[in-house]
Amino acid sequence: MDVPLWLCVIVVGALAVKLIRPPWWLVAVLLLGGYLLASSLLAPAIDAAIK
Repeated sequence: MDVPLWLCVIVVGALAVKLIRPPWWLVAVLLLGGYLLASSLLAPAIDAAIK
C-alpha cells in the first residue's frame, strides 16, 4: 500500500492533538520540520541511521 506523505502528516498530527493535547503551534512546528527534513539533503543519512 502506497500512502502519500502529506496524508501521513495529517493523520499523525490529528492523533497527536487528540491523544497528547500539546499546543497547536508545537504540533505545526514538529510536523512541518519533519516534512521539510524528509525532503532535504539529510533524508538519506537519516534513513540509513534509522535502518
